[in-house]
Amino acid sequence: MDVDRVEIDGGVMEGGGQILRVSTALSCLLGLPLRVRRIRAGRSQPGLRPQHLSGLEMIRDLCDGQLDGGEIGSTEINFTPGKIKGGTHIADTKTAGSVCLLMQVAMPCVLFAASPSELRLKGGTNAEMAPQIDYTVLVFKPIIEKFDLTFDCDIKRRGYYPQGGGEVIVRMSPVKQLSPINLTERGTVTKIHGRAFVAGALPIKLAKDMASAAVRCIRKEIRDLYVNIQTVREPDNQAFGTGSGIIIVAETSTGCLFAGSSLGKRGKNSDRVGIEAAEMLLGNLRHGGAVDDYLQDQLIIFMALANGVSRVKSGPITLHTQTAIHFAEQLTKAKFTVTKSEDEDSTKDTYFIECQGMGMINSSL
Repeated sequence: MDVDRVEIDGGVMEGGGQILRVSTALSCLLGLPLRVRRIRAGRSQPGLRPQHLSGLEMIRDLCDGQLDGGEIGSTEINFTPGKIKGGTHIADTKTAGSVCLLMQVAMPCVLFAASPSELRLKGGTNAEMAPQIDYTVLVFKPIIEKFDLTFDCDIKRRGYYPQGGGEVIVRMSPVKQLSPINLTERGTVTKIHGRAFVAGALPIKLAKDMASAAVRCIRKEIRDLYVNIQTVREPDNQAFGTGSGIIIVAETSTGCLFAGSSLGKRGKNSDRVGIEAAEMLLGNLRHGGAVDDYLQDQLIIFMALANGVSRVKSGPITLHTQTAIHFAEQLTKAKFTVTKSEDEDSTKDTYFIECQGMGMINSSL
């Protein structure tokens, strides 16, 4: 007989893989059987892609759950979670599918396991349409640890589009519960640093060109800070394939972190890559929020699980964030409110995201 399943429409709002990640992670945490229909209906190639499937299979395995409809191209799945367990969990996209997106789906789950976990994630580390692993380490990690959790991220090998081949090991201990966060004070920018890289057959000159173009672009707006961008050639034994790119991070007096990043590809001028990253960073600094536009949606699931009220000041609410809020509210008892910030000059487009978390408790600890 069919269990009572929560129905999720995978084609609404953002209409992509994020709906799957948020809903299966929460299903696993809350023990809610799930049916997701119209998976990635909003995409040019609807249905499960290799990276979504490997994420689902990892969630299934880490909670001894049951997954039906788990094949490439499938637009409907049924997922029945079991009990979350620690230990080593492996996910391999076998493509340049993002290891960072695999981490997004598994991490909230293993925080509520009975014992420490090691996630071995294989795929792309610096791939399009996803956070770069450097963003995860430099921005996501220090901010997410404000929820009172800690994790360690070991980049074994970097992998690029199209082959992937990267590997990252994430180690984390479970928590009893998550503390709420308050990220509302932007502070002033105190430091800007970054990393421009090449790997494989590409000359280091490309990294130097990206870095100097980025520095020139930032200097036009921020003149009083030294911008320190390292240029690196990834060692051959620590990178698979050929790739290039840049990430630039700004730190503020209150510990806020903002980033801009871009990837090189054939036919794309390296100055352009550097300028894109610099402009993305400057755009994130202009809106006056305390988090950048890419961290917004990644905070939502943690805010929903935390015990108490979290408040985050952000720039314009992205569609990814609206989508994460929608499904977090549908599946948990958390309540979100988004209000436009009235306190500073009206030229700034800033918002407060407030959440009364559900206070998830790890019953195994």
